[in-house]
Amino acid sequence: MFKKILIANRGEIACRIIRTARRMGIATVAVYSDADRNSLHVRMADEAVHIGAAPSAQSYLVIDRIIAACKATGAEAVHPGFGFLSERPAFCEALEKAGIVFIGPGVHAINSMGDKITSKLLAQKAGVSTIPGYTDVIRDADHAVEIARGIGYPVMLKASAGGGGKGMRVVHSDAECRDGFERATNEAVAAFGDGRVFAEKFIQEPRHVEIQVLADHHGNVIYLGERECSIQRRHQKVLEEAPSPLLDEGTRRAMGEQAVALAKAVDYRSAGTVEFVTDQQRNFYFLEMNTRLQVEHPVTEMVTGVDLVELMIRVAAGEKLPLTQKDVRLNGWALEARVYAEDPLRNFLPSTGRLVRCRPPAESRHVRVDTGIDEGSEVSMFYDPMIAKVITWGETRDAAIAHMQDALDEYVIRGVAHNIGFLNAVISKERFRSGRLSTGFIAEEYPDGFRPADVPHDDPGLLLAVAGAVHRRLMERAAQLTGQLPSHERVVGRDYVVVIGREEHPVTVDPCVGGYTVSVDGLPRQVLTDWAPGDLLLRGQVDSRAVCVQVGRDGLRYRLTRHGGEISALVVTPRAAELGRFMIEKQPPDLSRFLLSPMPGLLKRLIVKPGQEVKAGEELAVVEAMKMENSLRALEDVKVAKLLASEGQSLTVDQPIIEFH
Repeated sequence: MFKKILIANRGEIACRIIRTARRMGIATVAVYSDADRNSLHVRMADEAVHIGAAPSAQSYLVIDRIIAACKATGAEAVHPGFGFLSERPAFCEALEKAGIVFIGPGVHAINSMGDKITSKLLAQKAGVSTIPGYTDVIRDADHAVEIARGIGYPVMLKASAGGGGKGMRVVHSDAECRDGFERATNEAVAAFGDGRVFAEKFIQEPRHVEIQVLADHHGNVIYLGERECSIQRRHQKVLEEAPSPLLDEGTRRAMGEQAVALAKAVDYRSAGTVEFVTDQQRNFYFLEMNTRLQVEHPVTEMVTGVDLVELMIRVAAGEKLPLTQKDVRLNGWALEARVYAEDPLRNFLPSTGRLVRCRPPAESRHVRVDTGIDEGSEVSMFYDPMIAKVITWGETRDAAIAHMQDALDEYVIRGVAHNIGFLNAVISKERFRSGRLSTGFIAEEYPDGFRPADVPHDDPGLLLAVAGAVHRRLMERAAQLTGQLPSHERVVGRDYVVVIGREEHPVTVDPCVGGYTVSVDGLPRQVLTDWAPGDLLLRGQVDSRAVCVQVGRDGLRYRLTRHGGEISALVVTPRAAELGRFMIEKQPPDLSRFLLSPMPGLLKRLIVKPGQEVKAGEELAVVEAMKMENSLRALEDVKVAKLLASEGQSLTVDQPIIEFH
């Protein structure tokens, strides 16, 4: 067994690998860029080596620096995690030349499966079901249209070297095909340095189901069940689960056996994932094979009891797999939610900044949190905006969902925008709970984007009652302050009005044993809690129902969050509410004359010039963020007055790019 390994990655996956290596008695080496100097994975590892500047092209993607770090520390093997160099054949070859073990599959498997065109041909040869399409390289936009017409719309254009949703477009017409080909090519070049694009039939109401495989150097190959990854946004996975609510045992076995056949065909060793697209009738087709550990691997670990990282290390060290196919048993249900620094109310734009508060839920047999960020960490524009993965397990799917709701309620994040409310809203949907999933789930359920009104409130009066109780406790503390004049002590009232927007809700709050009796719009509610001012979480019971509510402040208002629902409540006396009706609302400034950057990123292209007249829908600029190109288009007919930014410039959120007449 290895005595020391280096993790050629960062963030949560680096921390996750370090935990397993530590349990195995293996010393670990972290690598870090300028941006990650004080990161959690650096502090967790036994040693850490600086490898360059913040951009990944100058640090995590520089093979020579990784190898130099191995030699300097005496690391015998490298675990690549996922992303970065995890599927780069050149990295494996360089490690082999340096006498360092790669904890992953061989170069042949990575080469074969890393190219989507080659992998599809190999899958067909191995007897794996594949999607109809054009597996050669598309020459240009005209050729793309010709191919798409032959296949029949809708068609998926995909980067041959792609992954993670980059270089991928679904097109429904010739016009969309031309534009989609250009976008897919540009993203593929930016993300992978390879602009080749191919096409395949887009399956209607598709589901994304993948099979986890494990193989050793002794010819043993097994599959560990499936993961359902259909809840996606822009082809990026958001929620995953194991097993899939779609599959029956026969389909699971057929998919698993095909995945094993493909792994054997490329002499696969280590952990890998064979991804399939399925229709609602359980017909399945090969999508791609990821020759690395998947982001969503924890759900498989939760239902099988297998530590995939440990087995990857043991296989790389030459050991045999300690289990056979008949030993694999699926126990219960697991769910994973990816917590991102992004703003669902601004079309999920990335959010950067420092986490001034970061309190993950407590871990237990039902809850696991994989993260590379803690309080005080900074989310930068250089890397993926993931904060953490929350994984829950239950004996049934409903139990796993319930544990996830509670865990997300307990996850406190301040300082950056995040998607926790959105995640909780998704798993609260009846369609999700019934397992009627597809990769179009988010687009179909939120066709106009995500808004606070889209969050289901199973008990609208609950947060109003909590607002009344929180305010009463705050007033009681204020009344206990010393220095008050005798006979002029502050009196705590019982009658209040909770103001939500323009709505007013009369409440009365009376103390009771362990909390308060709060009457909301005439309906009495019992709120039992030991919450104290300053606590970020209110735990307790409302009408004998256990609740956890996040409590924050926006000036004089209380920001209360539960199960994805949030209210901003102003609690005042009836007289103050009466006077408040006469207050004039301040109108926001008119910014309609400006094109503002919706996200932090790089201004990749400016399409227009001063004096140019632009029609509604025409492209104005392209901003690149997290290696994804975002097209900014005119909402109405406009004339360009000034260009306020230049190509290649780094932009902040709401920074003016163009001024219109």
